Amino acid sequence: MKRGEVWLTRLDPTEGSEIRKTRPCVIVSPDRLSHHDIVIIAPMSSGDAAARFRIEMVFQGRAGRVLPDQVRAVARSRLIRRLGRLDDDALNGVLSVLRLMFEPE
Repeated sequence: MKRGEVWLTRLDPTEGSEIRKTRPCVIVSPDRLSHHDIVIIAPMSSGDAAARFRIEMVFQGRAGRVLPDQVRAVARSRLIRRLGRLDDDALNGVLSVLRLMFEPE
């Protein structure tokens, strides 16, 4: 499991406004943490509304968004199967948005 890979991920159970169900998620954890039992993911969706921090993209021919505002740490056991990998431009866009989100105000 490496940064930039997209995995079908089981996100339930959830609470409140957390994104739910089983969906594609891009791994944003640094590769140097790949030996841990936890990975950091950003969910992907084809239905959520556009927002400032959401990255529009096409993955495997389907239009959607990466949702960095829903980033979370999940157990590796939630990752069901590898679906592919984001291209470098899309991955760099996701990582740039994450840097912006976590900049000191």
